[in-house]
Amino acid sequence: MKRKYQALDKMQRYYFPMNAGDGANSYSRNSQLQKEVLDGAKKMIRDAIAEKLDIKSLFTASINTFRIVDLGCSVGPNTFSAMQHIIQAVKDQFSTDSINIVPEFQVFFNDHITNDFNTLFRSLPADRSYFASGVPGSFHGRLFPSGSIHFAHSSSAIHWLSKLPEELLDEKSPAWNKGLIHYVDAANIAVVNAYVSQFDKDMEVFLNARAEEIVRGGIMVLVSPFSGYRLLKFFGSSLIDMVNEGMVDESLVDAFNVPVYFPSPEDMTKVVERNGCFSIERIELTYPQSKLVDEADAKSLMSNLRAVLEGVFISHFGSKIADEAFARTILKSEDISAWMKANYEKQCQLFVALKRK
Repeated sequence: MKRKYQALDKMQRYYFPMNAGDGANSYSRNSQLQKEVLDGAKKMIRDAIAEKLDIKSLFTASINTFRIVDLGCSVGPNTFSAMQHIIQAVKDQFSTDSINIVPEFQVFFNDHITNDFNTLFRSLPADRSYFASGVPGSFHGRLFPSGSIHFAHSSSAIHWLSKLPEELLDEKSPAWNKGLIHYVDAANIAVVNAYVSQFDKDMEVFLNARAEEIVRGGIMVLVSPFSGYRLLKFFGSSLIDMVNEGMVDESLVDAFNVPVYFPSPEDMTKVVERNGCFSIERIELTYPQSKLVDEADAKSLMSNLRAVLEGVFISHFGSKIADEAFARTILKSEDISAWMKANYEKQCQLFVALKRK
């Protein structure tokens, strides 16, 4: 007997945390792709600190605490690796510049209030060389006192929108995205424009907040996927299969869009220059080495994407539909592997280094 699933109550829909625990589908067990993103950016981060961070102008004998924030930290272990790398690069710069101050480091781990901070802090490295604090809240707004942060970092996070563009939720709008769950592969330019507009609004708020919080001469590094999430279409096709089999209401799928936008260098340049508070020190598309991609390991890659996207799917559809859709997508591994070999773009990661003016 076919089951027909219905929507969750609207109050439950929008934001659920990612599956952060230790289960088979958890982020902690399925974050290899994010680790590869971080590893691919490490040298560029070190270069930005060595070449653009003026330690002597930031520190005196009376100011010896270096404050770092990871925006969108999730639950580890990747955030710990990134923070330790930044701290070591800053320590090396103190030594290179022959500064006698021995700085203390304070790291702020930021994510939504629904993030599993208990898991995060239970996993803190015992040998860490910094004081750790959690800062719950959206990075699309102020989080810290004025002029209190020396280095801001965010990896695989800024592509998440603060909300879905309203036009996508209106059946009468030109941007009604019927039959698709994202702007990728959408023939309707109004859909793409709606995503771009929301990203511009979010980044304006984001940059205004960081401009208040980061000291003059401080650095912000942003790393974002550029093209890898084109695989979203396979999750969408699984949902359409369920509609065609009478398992899910078509209207429920039509009303669902994944709230992520993957910015290009041109997108970022435009919003940064409009903001006017940061200089662009480096911006480029890169291709980090990826075992999952190079080996076309579709099953592992889709499991990584599931760990990130599961909360959004459950929020809209409920756990039964989400589980079924993800299970069906994994069964398409051969088709996905073939698609990856033929279409996966080399330049799939955006790196941006900004300096507070």
